[in-house]
Amino acid sequence: MPETISVGDGTPLNGAAGSLLHASGTSTNSSITGTHEDEHGSDTEDASEDGQEGVEGYTVGSTGSGVVNGTDGEDEDDGDGEDDEDEEDEDEEDEEPTLKYERMTGPINDLLKKDSISAISVSNKLVAVGTHGGIVHVLDMTGKRIKSYKPHQASISDMEMDNTADFVATASIDGQVVIQSLSTQESYMFDMKRPIRTVALDPNFAKKGTRPFICGGLAGTLVLREKGWLGHKESVLHSGEGPIWNVRWRSHLIAWANDLGVKIYDTQSQTRITYIDRAPDSPRADLFKCTLHWQDDSTLLIAWADHIKVARVRARPRAANTSASSNLPPLLVEVTAALQLDCMISSILPHPMSHSAPTKENGSIASRTTLTSFLVLAYEPPDDFEDEMTDDPARQARKTAERPELRIISRTGEEYSADALNVTGYQSWGCNDYLLAEVDSGVNETDQCYIVASPKDIVFVRPRDRKDHIAWLVEHQRYEEALDETEKLGEDEQSSDSGGYRIDVVSIGERYLRYLVGEGDFVKAARLCPKVCGQDAKRWEDWIFVFAQSRNLQQAVIPFIPTEAPQLSHLVYEMILGYFINHDKEALLKTIREWPKSIYDIPSVIVAIQSELERIPMSSSLKPSSPDAVWLMECLADLYTANRQPGKALQYFLRLRRPNVFDLIREHSLFTDVKDQVLLLVEFDQELNGKREEEGIDTTQTRSEAISMLVDHTHSIPVDRVVQQLRARPFYLFLYLDDLFKKDQNLASDFADIQVKLFAEYATSRLVEYLRASSYYNLEAAYNICRGRDLVPEMVFLLGRMGNNKQALTLIIERIGDVQQAIEFAKEQNDDDLWEDLLKYSETRPTFIRGLLENVGAEIDPIRLIRRIKNGLEIPGLKEALIKILHDFQLQISLLEGCQRILNGDCSDLARVRQKGQNGGFFLSDKAVCPLCTDPLRRSPQDLLLLFLCRHIVHASCINGIDNLPRYIDAGLDVSLRVSPAHDLSAKIAFASVVRAKIIHGCPVCRRQGEGHVC
Repeated sequence: MPETISVGDGTPLNGAAGSLLHASGTSTNSSITGTHEDEHGSDTEDASEDGQEGVEGYTVGSTGSGVVNGTDGEDEDDGDGEDDEDEEDEDEEDEEPTLKYERMTGPINDLLKKDSISAISVSNKLVAVGTHGGIVHVLDMTGKRIKSYKPHQASISDMEMDNTADFVATASIDGQVVIQSLSTQESYMFDMKRPIRTVALDPNFAKKGTRPFICGGLAGTLVLREKGWLGHKESVLHSGEGPIWNVRWRSHLIAWANDLGVKIYDTQSQTRITYIDRAPDSPRADLFKCTLHWQDDSTLLIAWADHIKVARVRARPRAANTSASSNLPPLLVEVTAALQLDCMISSILPHPMSHSAPTKENGSIASRTTLTSFLVLAYEPPDDFEDEMTDDPARQARKTAERPELRIISRTGEEYSADALNVTGYQSWGCNDYLLAEVDSGVNETDQCYIVASPKDIVFVRPRDRKDHIAWLVEHQRYEEALDETEKLGEDEQSSDSGGYRIDVVSIGERYLRYLVGEGDFVKAARLCPKVCGQDAKRWEDWIFVFAQSRNLQQAVIPFIPTEAPQLSHLVYEMILGYFINHDKEALLKTIREWPKSIYDIPSVIVAIQSELERIPMSSSLKPSSPDAVWLMECLADLYTANRQPGKALQYFLRLRRPNVFDLIREHSLFTDVKDQVLLLVEFDQELNGKREEEGIDTTQTRSEAISMLVDHTHSIPVDRVVQQLRARPFYLFLYLDDLFKKDQNLASDFADIQVKLFAEYATSRLVEYLRASSYYNLEAAYNICRGRDLVPEMVFLLGRMGNNKQALTLIIERIGDVQQAIEFAKEQNDDDLWEDLLKYSETRPTFIRGLLENVGAEIDPIRLIRRIKNGLEIPGLKEALIKILHDFQLQISLLEGCQRILNGDCSDLARVRQKGQNGGFFLSDKAVCPLCTDPLRRSPQDLLLLFLCRHIVHASCINGIDNLPRYIDAGLDVSLRVSPAHDLSAKIAFASVVRAKIIHGCPVCRRQGEGHVC
């Protein structure tokens, strides 16, 4: 596994011990000027050189050095310089690196103990390393050695693998070029007689049978070699301008560099198409190597010393004068960018910025760029490297080198990032000792990778992905941003081990929580708990106890505590409720109503609340006197109800005046529980009625709900217990006994005397009604009550019921003076002596006489009354009264006569109907049966049949008491008998008389049926 390298400020990631990367504070500024080639040249050389006209190079300047020294670094500046560096380092700590680094581990470390890297090439996920000892090591991306061989006796100066990673070409200062196949025995060795500096294979080397390659070196000759029938053919493409320092082949274009500059050759047209010279002030060509890299088939990146140029190859446009352009090559080259850096360039590669650029200091993300930036391996030489020609030995001594830097620079010169690499022995290496190669990433840009090689190290360089960004945010305590980024990752991406580590959302969240708690931001920490703790009940409980210890429960974490999914220990919920009991009773009630009752122990909470309620002073045993007491009673009522103890909750509902208390009693049948709280229940009901009356609602016709409940459930709420509790409130007792009497008089029989007194007090108008309806009260006691209150009608009724009719009549006549009432009283008593007293009393009172005359009837004989009228007594309205009497008698006679006529007519009609029925014929069928014996009437021998006027026919033998009847022969049925009709009729009448005499009780069938008819 590759080792995880520390980034940014030198803090190792994932616990890695060594620090490879240090952030650099170098910032750059530059401009870019596009160029157009002059097409008016006369020959190929002139035409290619015209491409430089109008191109101006701009220097990318540095504003300061931000390289962080490692443990093996040396003091570089005085005290002031160190202070400046510290300030710059603090600024750079907030800037996220763009790249991440991993040092290759494995056999490579042992291979380089006595050797060092001089060249490197990467193809198809294989890394070929050439050493100063002339050895080639082929490794995979994990550092595993695939193959090693020694093609040279001296240092390998350059090497290249073909696209298939099967052939490896190496060039050495021993003057030889070796091409070796890794999978077969195919091998080629060419002795060029002079040190070779560079070699390049044809892009399709493995597919071409000619095996073409190109090389060059100190001989100054660029040679193209191809295999033919008679051996390898050698073609010189260029010579005479000094050593060939680098050559690269892409498609049909070959680019090389010599002391004068860079040239490009087109193998299709077999012409050199351009020449790009070196900068005038460039150092010696051999001091700082030239790097050539084809970004694509038409774009060449050139880095030499401290200059970068970008050359673009395109087809030459057709000119109007075809004769003038006939000698020009078909392609031309534009230098589209020219930059000068503040450092030397060891190597350069294109860097596609397909992901967001590093986070800036203000937390924003730089704009996205694509294939427009450079990845530069920069080297800062010692300040006095120009003094190498001095005669002073001290000044000629090699100075300690700086760490190499890997920079990302846009084509406009903007520096996105700069990372100083802490490679092994960097103090001893120069610019030409560092190498940079690109690993083929295919279509997936997320697998983009580079390799930085020093003589003793191989470092993998990859763009930082979102997981790396999250790790950096966590490292810099920007936890909120880290969590937001983590949420954007998919589950697979979070759980994958890519990069050597996994993203643990919970771990990040807990670190953030600890940070917030340490800063005292408990509110923000509480809001984070659901995201961090999730479904982990144990983690929830741990953090809740942390908040509890810090005394920040209510305003912080309580609103976010889960009650399900997950459900925590009941101790946690009880702790929170206990906190509310002591600090916030209103919040306690709200929480109890919102939380499920199953998550905590209800009896424990009830005990705690009752204990707190007992400590609150109460001004009344019936009503709460303080808001805290109200909240606590509400809590107890709800908890008792939830705990299926509505009987215990009832007292709190009553004290709290809950309108639904009656529904609660009925729903849970709490009638036995309310039997000792009758007064409280009735008082509450009366308060509700009072509120309704204040609201304008008529309650006179509404039955009291409490009284109705007490009356309807006397089996659960004994009457005597209710009466005992309501004695102190007589009006409530009157309401109860009144409803009880209406339901069943027997239930209130024991309290009839009390009820008489209550009616006399609260419903005098209904007392007579009660006295008439009830028979359970004591007459003497009732009379005394009425006499004490001078209730004359009630006294009259009681005197009448006691049998003292004369005294009662006297009260009516003397106290009331109502003749109608006197008459009615006399009618009720039906006492002739009472009528006599009334008539005697009326003899001297014309008003009473007239009243009696107007009410004469069956009880009063008008003649009897009229005879008592004294002569000369003036009676107002006597004439009208007499006329009324006469009219009433005439009407009565008329009604009697009418009724008589109706009765006579009805009797006549009924007699005719009967006669008709008796005289009518009767049909007797053969199937007719005797009602007494159920045998057929017609049988042989034929019995005597008796037909009654009720039309019942029976056998004569079936009637009890009929024996020894004379035989009767019907002459109408026997043809042998010839008698006269008169004699036959006489015989029938005589026989019927004999039979009738024996049948005493008439028709036996009717008698059996209970009709009682005598037929």
